[in-house]
Amino acid sequence: MNFDSQRLKQWFEEEKRELPWRDNPSPYAVWVSEIMLQQTQVAVVVPYFQRWMSLFPTIEALAKAPLDVVIKCWEGLGYYARARALHTGAQYVVDHFQGILPSGNDELRKIKGIGPYTVGAIRSFAFKQKAPAVDGNVMRVLSRYFLISDDIGKSQTIKKIWELAEAILPDVEPWTFNEALIELGATICRRKPNCSICPLKDSCQAYVEGNPTDFPYQSKKVKIESLQRAVAIISHTDRLLIRREEKGKIMSDLHEFPYLELTSPELAIDALERHIQSSMGLQVSLQSVLDAVSHSFTRFNVQLFPAFFSCINACEVPGYQWMKISDLEQLAFSSGHRRIFEKFLKK
Repeated sequence: MNFDSQRLKQWFEEEKRELPWRDNPSPYAVWVSEIMLQQTQVAVVVPYFQRWMSLFPTIEALAKAPLDVVIKCWEGLGYYARARALHTGAQYVVDHFQGILPSGNDELRKIKGIGPYTVGAIRSFAFKQKAPAVDGNVMRVLSRYFLISDDIGKSQTIKKIWELAEAILPDVEPWTFNEALIELGATICRRKPNCSICPLKDSCQAYVEGNPTDFPYQSKKVKIESLQRAVAIISHTDRLLIRREEKGKIMSDLHEFPYLELTSPELAIDALERHIQSSMGLQVSLQSVLDAVSHSFTRFNVQLFPAFFSCINACEVPGYQWMKISDLEQLAFSSGHRRIFEKFLKK
């Protein structure tokens, strides 16, 4: 299998980005960085990684930390199941491997949240083993380089690309090759590739054919749904009404203000007032309307229309709790509701 690995490695040594997890590629640091980098850009991850490693410098420290502290550290990074999996995984490693991340494929796969790619990344970058590490960047690079027109959404195509990645792995420093391949996909061979500066353009079949943007091919696209929600900030003296999303939901363990699904934003305030009074049993008075907030998660784009109410008869509301405003800073919020809270504080 012909692949210009030498040119790729040379390019990587000259152009690789300075990243904190490359300074000390310990197994734990590699594990944390790879989980954070799933579906998240490097520039966003860097400060989160640095803060995480400062708060939880070892697997034991992470395992002992309260889940709320872990989620708070992750706040704003999205896909919070990753943080919960890291926390659970750390506890598993402490219980089964004395706090030392194992290097074997079978042992790593038993740890929650560690899939085939992360196994390969840990074995390659942390333990210097000859193991492929195929993420979305690598899938894109190899599908273009070898002109693979099969649907990458299908398991047989994924298997084919994994086998290709393993076949082209050099015996000398395969970990450098893996990292270079990922770096190429992240910085040059992107969805809109910058082929003019690609070190592999002379041997890339898609570039030679003149159609790199046709690859990779995927038949099923994820459909993005739009949602509109009215959000109520309800205050009584120095407290606000909030709830913590229950286990198993998308926003599990995150805090949010009461909200209501809308069919039209023009009806937001009236719908909120009716909901608060009829469903929550609270008598409220509208104080102000805040600017709308947009945020996205998984396959949803959401428009939030917040309003601030004062409550006359603060009573217990099932599923909610009244909390001091000064205490809310310590809690992890979903990103949209965090931005609403910040707007409220400025008002």
